[in-house]
Amino acid sequence: MAKLSNSIAEFLNTLLEDGDGTLEIQRALIADRFNCAPSQINYVLTTRFTPYKGYYVESRRGGGGYIRIVRVAMADDEAVLDAYIDEIGAEITKDKADDVLRELYKRELITKRDLEIIRVSISDRALTQAGDERNKVRADILKNVMLVIFT
Repeated sequence: MAKLSNSIAEFLNTLLEDGDGTLEIQRALIADRFNCAPSQINYVLTTRFTPYKGYYVESRRGGGGYIRIVRVAMADDEAVLDAYIDEIGAEITKDKADDVLRELYKRELITKRDLEIIRVSISDRALTQAGDERNKVRADILKNVMLVIFT
């Protein structure tokens, strides 16, 4: 499934580049092209084209439904910080936190060493004492890290 998701994401990114950062396409056409269910397209959109990665996605369902993806250039650090804080939310899983950290590293906002230190500090093992609240504690820690990175 990851290979299919990667192929769909690459295809959409290519179309975005050709369209100068804007793309409008029908979900069914993409699903037909990749011989997959429309839900697979939704998965790619929700995991690869997120606000904190710099994308705005608008979707309308139904027979004439479409997907509009716009690559957004964040005007300042405050806008980027807000996007990350929204993405983290009140709780965040370890996997989603790792995605956020990889994106920070990709944007060269943190070093590889920073990435590893933060990753270890918010790991399930480090948060054992938090019990059922570990995703909330992880989100609080990650949001505080963001404040340091962006100030």
